[in-house]
Amino acid sequence: MAEIKVDCTGEICPVPLVETRKALRKAKEGDIIEVVGTHPASKKEIPMAVKALGLELMGLQEKDGVWKIKIRR
Repeated sequence: MAEIKVDCTGEICPVPLVETRKALRKAKEGDIIEVVGTHPASKKEIPMAVKALGLELMGLQEKDGVWKIKIRR
């Protein structure tokens, strides 16, 4: 099992979502993808995409305008 980090700090839509999708395609079953970013809209869009893909949203944290989303493939 691998943990894949995707850093989208400072990027705006649709870059964080596109980068998350790329990481999800590369990931194997059971891998964990951690996405870090600052764009507020992406914080909503990524979890919606995760649900639509039928994957597990493990957590969403935010501190000082920086969010971190963990997804299990």
